[in-house]
Amino acid sequence: MTRLSTQWSASLGLRVPIVAAPMGGVAGGRFAHAVSRAGALGMIGMGSAGSAAKLATQLAEFGAADAATDASDASDEASAPPFGIGLVHWGLTRDPELLDTALAARPHLVSIGFAERFDWVERVHAVGALAATQVYTPAEAVVAADAGVDVVVARGSEGGGHGDPRMGALSLLDAVLDAIGGRATVLAAGGVSSGRSLAAVLAAGADGAWVGTALMASPEALTPDSARPVLLAASGDDTVNTSAADAALGLPWPERFPERVVRNAFVEEWAARVDELRGSGDALDGFRAEFTAANSAGDHRLVPVDAGEGVGLLRSVRPVAEILDEFGRDAVALLRRWA
Repeated sequence: MTRLSTQWSASLGLRVPIVAAPMGGVAGGRFAHAVSRAGALGMIGMGSAGSAAKLATQLAEFGAADAATDASDASDEASAPPFGIGLVHWGLTRDPELLDTALAARPHLVSIGFAERFDWVERVHAVGALAATQVYTPAEAVVAADAGVDVVVARGSEGGGHGDPRMGALSLLDAVLDAIGGRATVLAAGGVSSGRSLAAVLAAGADGAWVGTALMASPEALTPDSARPVLLAASGDDTVNTSAADAALGLPWPERFPERVVRNAFVEEWAARVDELRGSGDALDGFRAEFTAANSAGDHRLVPVDAGEGVGLLRSVRPVAEILDEFGRDAVALLRRWA
């Protein structure tokens, strides 16, 4: 595999400065293990529906994948790879054991997304892990750095899933580096979907990239089989930010954090009628029940699929190792042009 390092990624022993985003329902233990074995930092993600029990299951999957690798690989690289765990802040209030389970696993990095306070940072540091969080403005980056967060993820509006779409990735990265440069590791997120965009954010000063959509169709991911054709057929301009699905499912996501999804008939009908979806009435109750059942069944004819603006570069189902090698190889080729 092509090696591409920043000071931060080299300190973790990574061969490419990429962290796989801890996407809920996608980034399971097997996925995280495959990413880490490929030289990036794999993350196990617990979304808003995460629980200590679900995390324990995925940690067991990570361990099983590692044991299988050790049994078949006698090389030096058969030692356990670094990994991380990503949680949603209000999930810790709902299930306090979630953070306990995460810390007991001794990950290298713990990311708490959508954080409203930072009392968890000290606990993360106590087990020797790095503390990470996503930010959407330079002011939020300053607050995180002041709280002792080690890794600040500057998440631009291009990113898939939930986020605050205030600024584009490059303009946000530029502002965050200006605000806290040198005080914390800064990763760029949102639309980093190829070696070209990886080279761009590294050239702009990022310590690495936080990559999600580009890895969603990989066979190691928990992505439902019904969602992969949607991802492969979509282009970046097919995506839109909306809270419609959250409203239909009754999920407690604040209005500030819509999710970027691939448009479908449901989104076209309800994107501008979110308040109506949160209303009451027999017809709406029946539709919400139908939508919830479709979500549980992974029926993406009705339920939209999360994806960022880089989804148009997804053209086939490929192992994460192949994808990450291409990221590194293409980024190195571009950066060498200017060396």
